[in-house]
Amino acid sequence: MNWASGIVVYVILWWLLFFMALPFGVKPPHEAGEEAGPGFDAGAPLRTHLWLKVAATTVIAALLWAVAYWLITSDLISFRGG
Repeated sequence: MNWASGIVVYVILWWLLFFMALPFGVKPPHEAGEEAGPGFDAGAPLRTHLWLKVAATTVIAALLWAVAYWLITSDLISFRGG
């Protein structure tokens, strides 16, 4: 795997994991017993914890990238005919 494909694999993994992590731990105001203030959507979450999700996504994507790198470079799985 060259460096360009490695970056592409990591970016794809990162975005997939980030979008999967977005719904975790968010509650709209009506589930927390509060009311949305004026100008805020009633379904908007109170706290998103985005920095925690970015950090977790970065670590998990790095681990999954390392597994993908190992699988590709070890020729355990090969897409080349032969």
